[in-house]
Amino acid sequence: MRPGQQNKRGRGRGNNNNNGGGGNNNNNNFNRKGGNPLTRTYDSSGPDVKIRGTAQHIAEKYAQLARDAQSSGDRVIAENYLQHAEHYNRIIASAQAQMQERFQRDDRGEYNDREGGDRDGDDIDANDNDS
Repeated sequence: MRPGQQNKRGRGRGNNNNNGGGGNNNNNNFNRKGGNPLTRTYDSSGPDVKIRGTAQHIAEKYAQLARDAQSSGDRVIAENYLQHAEHYNRIIASAQAQMQERFQRDDRGEYNDREGGDRDGDDIDANDNDS
């Protein structure tokens, strides 16, 4: 890394947020952008439209736009809209799988044994520094 670059803010998806070893550094985007991906508001910039809403709302809107484009005879833009809808459907499926896994762990009582343990699935303790 060149001198002077460490103070610049990272861009894009690959922001590792290296904070010099201080603090609790978990790279969970849900903590940064909101807790529940199912209720979080997203801004989507599609090919020629901007949509704001929950992942479910955006997926439904792109599916509707794909149906409209298909009925107009534009198969290329219809496929593009379907790909956008699929992206948000994957977000929904991932969030539902995570929630189901958490509920199953809660039902089995896996977190009842740990006193003061955090329930977000992060097993990293701030006091376990082996340096």
